[in-house]
Amino acid sequence: MSILFPEIENTTRSFDFKTITDERKNLLLSLIVYIQDRVNSLQEIRLSFICTHNSRRSHLAQVWAQTAAAHFGIKNVSCYSGGTEATALFPVVAITLKESGFKIETISEGQNPVYSIKFASNEHPIIGFSKAYDASFNPENKFAAIMTCSKADNGCPFITGAEKRIPITYDDPKAFDNTPQQFEKYQERSVQIATEMFYVFSQINN
Repeated sequence: MSILFPEIENTTRSFDFKTITDERKNLLLSLIVYIQDRVNSLQEIRLSFICTHNSRRSHLAQVWAQTAAAHFGIKNVSCYSGGTEATALFPVVAITLKESGFKIETISEGQNPVYSIKFASNEHPIIGFSKAYDASFNPENKFAAIMTCSKADNGCPFITGAEKRIPITYDDPKAFDNTPQQFEKYQERSVQIATEMFYVFSQINN
């Protein structure tokens, strides 16, 4: 079990699994079964979270899933993210994660900045930037493709190399960009995704 930064630990105390509906738990069950099967067979667990632009939901899911795996001591978990096209990690996502306690540094600037996202002192940082789901940075095969938006789920009927495809979609906080509710809605979506990823990994037996 990894010791998360105290600020993140404090954030996790607000996660309430009772807020997850039975319908959502049924969606999450496929991911739980996939992870448990690979744990049981001592195989690497590769999860690739896919959304249209790899700018918001897929990054939040990648970061929180990797954090949850470390928190619950589930080993050999590597989380990735990608899009049907590359754009950029939306800056408010980085701000939202920082507000939750992650330590974030900008590795490179430009139209598609690269971020180092750390959740614990002794864990590798997550490298956050926008990329296509089949980019060389991501796994080629033996991974689960988790579709975090319905547009990507409907638009990508086949994900090359994925051994399982799991739709776990979330509403896009982009709808609130440049509104007074922007930060509130990004935080709300982040907490929803985080709560569900922590629930998933809480169900895994080592």
